[in-house]
Amino acid sequence: MKLQSELRHDLRETPITVGDLTLNVLMCGDPDKPLMMFLHGFPEYSGMWSEIMPQFAGEYFCVAPDQRGYNLSSRPVGKEHYKTSKMTGDAVALAAKLSPNAPITLVGHDWGASVAYAMAMWKPEMIRDLVIINGLHPGTFQDALLTDPEQARASQYFHYLRAPTTDADLSANGCRKMFELFAYFSDVSWMTPRHRRDYLAAWSQPGAITAMLDWYRSSPIYVPQPGEDVSERENPFADTEKMRVKPRHLLIWGEGDPSLRPSCHRGLAEYCDDLTKVMVPDADHWIVGARPDLIVQEISHFLSARQTVAISA
Repeated sequence: MKLQSELRHDLRETPITVGDLTLNVLMCGDPDKPLMMFLHGFPEYSGMWSEIMPQFAGEYFCVAPDQRGYNLSSRPVGKEHYKTSKMTGDAVALAAKLSPNAPITLVGHDWGASVAYAMAMWKPEMIRDLVIINGLHPGTFQDALLTDPEQARASQYFHYLRAPTTDADLSANGCRKMFELFAYFSDVSWMTPRHRRDYLAAWSQPGAITAMLDWYRSSPIYVPQPGEDVSERENPFADTEKMRVKPRHLLIWGEGDPSLRPSCHRGLAEYCDDLTKVMVPDADHWIVGARPDLIVQEISHFLSARQTVAISA
């Protein structure tokens, strides 16, 4: 499927109140159509989906919130406000408000995938189809950190992002180190001057970088130090029933991701009722920005397969 860039004019933003927060929501399409919700990760914002959403606006009402702490959404102060349960509550409330009578299609990347997985475990009845893009189920990710020394080494950036001095470090000199961090995770040759300008504007919102880092500071994921003996440490997310993903589920994985090794999704099928994996050898962590055509193609194929089964049944 080729990108239909002429549809981009349909993108619009609006503030939506969920609980005691206001989320800035990028949207496109007809609100009367089935809801398709997109969740961004770190250090992105809703605009990362601007090339993807219009491609589905013919059949879906597409929405992408700036998650709490990011860009133009509310930023409560204190890391206790950035536990995954809080972000999941936001996603559940937004879906309930925009699609009160029908399950949704949910798409998540990076941290957005963590929220999407949590919603799939907590409120599976609200999700018709789940799409995860280079994102982590807590069970398989924690297992990888405890059993794969190379993954533990690749995840040492967690300690940097959790440090109290990182806020000022990433904010200095026009967020220079934030752009360097972006490039650290994968190739950013797809990033245009417009992308850089828009990301800088999002990161420069007062308190935004601190709030974004508080996602990491509040995470229960344990990242071992290099050489640390973790042979006796248990994975608290290993219960495949408690951490079960019941909705129909597509994983799109850029295999060139230097921060997430294949061990991160090893054993994922044990947690899932209905899993389809698509491995992409020539893509990395920023697969959404670098390969929007491929993302549209794979999601479209996944959704069409479900529709074909329904018709044949």
